[in-house]
Amino acid sequence: MRASDRVNSWRLLLPAAALLALLCLVASAPAKDLEEKLHDAQGKLSHVRASHSALATTIAEQNRAIDSMIGEVSALRQKQAAVESELAAKQRELDVATAKLAADKRRLAIVRARLRRALAVLSDRLVAIYESGSPDVVNVVLDSASWSEVATRADYLNQVQAYDDSVATRVKALRDEARAAVERMTSVRRQIKEARDAIATEEREVAAARQAAEARFAELKSAQAARQRALESLESREQALNDNLSAISEQIASTTGEAAPVTGTPAPLTPGESAQFISESQASVPSAAPSAVQAAIEAANSIATTPYIWGGGHGSFESSGYDCSGSVSFALHGGGFLSSPLDSTGLETWGVPGPGKWITVYANAEHAWMIIAGLAFDTVGGPGPRWHSSPVDSPSGFVARHPAGY
Repeated sequence: MRASDRVNSWRLLLPAAALLALLCLVASAPAKDLEEKLHDAQGKLSHVRASHSALATTIAEQNRAIDSMIGEVSALRQKQAAVESELAAKQRELDVATAKLAADKRRLAIVRARLRRALAVLSDRLVAIYESGSPDVVNVVLDSASWSEVATRADYLNQVQAYDDSVATRVKALRDEARAAVERMTSVRRQIKEARDAIATEEREVAAARQAAEARFAELKSAQAARQRALESLESREQALNDNLSAISEQIASTTGEAAPVTGTPAPLTPGESAQFISESQASVPSAAPSAVQAAIEAANSIATTPYIWGGGHGSFESSGYDCSGSVSFALHGGGFLSSPLDSTGLETWGVPGPGKWITVYANAEHAWMIIAGLAFDTVGGPGPRWHSSPVDSPSGFVARHPAGY
């Protein structure tokens, strides 16, 4: 090739090479920018997660304070219910005493009317005796013409005396009955006064208990709202960064395949690992389950006949009834996963995210329930914490959490 041809060839190749280099530079720039964005987003996410960890202690303290408030409000409400029950009993006692007093008044009116009539008869007899004198046996014998007449007159006198005696006895009995009725009425009136005084005291106690419960409940709702705002702010920032990371990763990814989305439903267990529904109050304990899971099932069994009581299981794990988060906390405590109760919002940050193999807790600001070894344990669908052969709640709208390793 001649030198002039080689020069011309180089002249043609140089623009092409420059264009290729420019295209490579343009192609690599977005990738480099995306990698920088990814690195920056990862740094921000790490910072947010570090803040999340720092906030965890504060949230734990808030959880303990809120749980203590729930227990106090529950105790105050139970005290209020007990005082209201005593008030109702006193009111029933007052109603019985008032009805008894009314009956005694009616009876006394009848007795007094009879006594007045009896006294009138007795007065007439006394006047008649005074006017005619009181005949004696000697006069009857002397004035009689024969023994037959003596017998007749004596019988008559006996009848008159018996009548007089009966009138006097009737008057005395009616007088005693009237006195007894007055004494009973006096006692009943005293009983009514005592009942009314007791009712007034009980009403003051009810008002005080209601006021204390309402005031503490207002503090509880304020504390819950403050905690929820802190959680939502942090979780919103973390979620935004996670979404940003996902978008950047999808742009950088060289493959078109998509990872399977994480669902809120645990993977199915084998028959030997699953708890079996026996009744609402009992689930079988699978032999293949870890001992902690077995203990959690046994704990749930022990309270699965108790009623629903708002705040139950928060003032103390031992309670006559449980609410939704109280029953979940009790089961977790039985398995050694929880040292103190949590409300439903507190359970949103407990454990680690997502469903677990053995235990999954579903929580939001209003409700909490769980699946243990494939079986649902929930206060919805029953009069309190109960087992269900299939979930009565949907995982949708709940945060799924589980104990690490389970």
